[in-house]
Amino acid sequence: MKSKVIISCAITGSIHTPSMSPHLPVTAEEIADSAVGAAEAGAAIVHLHARNPEDGRPDQTPGAFEPFLRSIKQRSDVVVNITTGGAPYMNVQERIEPARVWRPEVASFNMGSMNFGLFPMLKRYKTFNHEWELAFLEGSDDLVFRNSFKDMRYAFEVLRDCGSRFEFECYDTSHLHALRYFYDEGLVQAPLFIQTVFGLLGGIGAHPDEVMHMRRTADRLFGSDYEWSALGAGRNQMPVAAMAAAMGGHIRVGLEDSLWIGRGELATSNAQQVLQVRKIIEGLGLDVATPAEAREILQLKGGDNTEF
Repeated sequence: MKSKVIISCAITGSIHTPSMSPHLPVTAEEIADSAVGAAEAGAAIVHLHARNPEDGRPDQTPGAFEPFLRSIKQRSDVVVNITTGGAPYMNVQERIEPARVWRPEVASFNMGSMNFGLFPMLKRYKTFNHEWELAFLEGSDDLVFRNSFKDMRYAFEVLRDCGSRFEFECYDTSHLHALRYFYDEGLVQAPLFIQTVFGLLGGIGAHPDEVMHMRRTADRLFGSDYEWSALGAGRNQMPVAAMAAAMGGHIRVGLEDSLWIGRGELATSNAQQVLQVRKIIEGLGLDVATPAEAREILQLKGGDNTEF
């Protein structure tokens, strides 16, 4: 399995707003179709958020997830990863509810509080189709994405019996140390699936030195007890992916993390990004992991053991 690279694809997220791209999935049907397309292109894992189908606003109610969860499971063997991040302005009880109800194979988990600056996007985007979009972006200059130790412990304890493997999203070095604390406390178990995030304002940058620093720190803290993956935000997506693959890691792409496929060119689908990163992986002489191989690498419970 050493040459197997897991591609995760984050289908829609909560950062980008519908006015930014006509290709961003919003409705349950669009999210399901895009997830299945990404899986067919080579993604072993799809990372899922839900949105209000009328205006694209993030929606973290379990009922909003149900239609596309059931559709994806009927059409694909892909591993489903449900967000517990939701949107940065939501409280922890709201954010973990879909994972508590649907008990997926994988659930994302943010490993620390941080500033979450989306307002620089206003330099590019001037007009919006929905009133909430402008307020959402403007308000992010005073937005702290709260993930206190109390909140994280609460989430771990509520989700303890779900059997889900967590995708630990680490936006800075301190988040790796927070994860080490909870590992020592016995609240999380190996193999840890660590997703290091680069290039978001409020977190670590995306310079190669910073990618190397996060990998070295994770190696020192967790040794052989973890699987490493990386994602780059915006224009950093493919450069970070290439570094991660070359360094023996796994990769996340998707329209949650970047709306682009090249300079000034919007990606038309999640599958397009998966196919592009697949070329990088295979060009390095590596193999793309299937969903079954991802389940083996991460020691997942299997798709039959979810509640959807």
